[in-house]
Amino acid sequence: MSKMIIPEDYKPHLNLIETEVAIKMIKDTFERRLAEQLRLTRVSAPLFLLKNTGLNDNLNGIEKPVSFTSFELNHDDEIEIIHSLAKWKRDALHRYGFEKHTGLYTDMNAIRKDEELDNIHSMYVDQWDWEYVISEVDRTLDYFKAIVSKIYNALLDVEFLMIRHYPQLGESILPDEIFFITSQELEDKYPDLTPKQRERMITKEHKAVCILQIGDILKSGHKHDGRAPDYDDWSLNGDILVYNTQLDDALEISSMGIRVDDKALKEQLTKAHANDRLELPYHQNIINHVLPLSIGGGIGQSRLCMFFLRKAHIGEVQASLWDEDTMKQCADHDIHLL
Repeated sequence: MSKMIIPEDYKPHLNLIETEVAIKMIKDTFERRLAEQLRLTRVSAPLFLLKNTGLNDNLNGIEKPVSFTSFELNHDDEIEIIHSLAKWKRDALHRYGFEKHTGLYTDMNAIRKDEELDNIHSMYVDQWDWEYVISEVDRTLDYFKAIVSKIYNALLDVEFLMIRHYPQLGESILPDEIFFITSQELEDKYPDLTPKQRERMITKEHKAVCILQIGDILKSGHKHDGRAPDYDDWSLNGDILVYNTQLDDALEISSMGIRVDDKALKEQLTKAHANDRLELPYHQNIINHVLPLSIGGGIGQSRLCMFFLRKAHIGEVQASLWDEDTMKQCADHDIHLL
């Protein structure tokens, strides 16, 4: 493990059995609230996809998916374990025939073998992936903020429920409203800090923040963070962060955005030097207006559980694999890995 934070005098608020019960309560409640807020229908999701469809999430473009072949398929058909369903969902909106201002959500399980492991990162990724059909007039920052606020309302409902059931968790952390700031405004506010340091400062101040417009180059000549060029429109996306009191740091719980139209797709692929992707079926379906305009994102299930249960390590709310040093440090400091 490259980085491990041990909070001073850390004691878990719930034992292992209580934690498992609480995890299910969080997941059931948030999933229901999310579907109600956004008019979403739950659908089944794949664990793997064919590489040549272009439907797998490329993340920052450097992470390599776990891949394999099957004797039942063509030898040349490489199969990839998903990183996320960012592109698959938009294709599914078309195949299922969802109407405007309705959409889907799914339980997504993925393997990210190149993930740098620490308190909040695991090789195993579990999140709710959701996608929602919009119209051309909805492709604005104000509309994006309105959708973020609906998701935030669901977070407020869950925090209230958990504190009512488990008063030992302490007082609420989330404010009544989420704070919005663009990545450029954040750089202007803290020009001498790194992007991660800026996130910590702004989230510690406001407790719940949505950082807008991530992926493009800022005035400094650097990006706030990397984003694949072919699903989010970099001018109409954002990350939701909350303040993790145990780690005294920002905790990103969702990355989401209004998706690229044909114009944004071509512009961003050019900036990313990835125009070769234009020939893939998914990208052709955007250019030819086969796929609907949409907004969507992923919401980390384990990270939500970490936050609401005041846990110090993601391994306290999910079963994954860790190196021996990590397991020993956790055992020595009352951090009980599942």
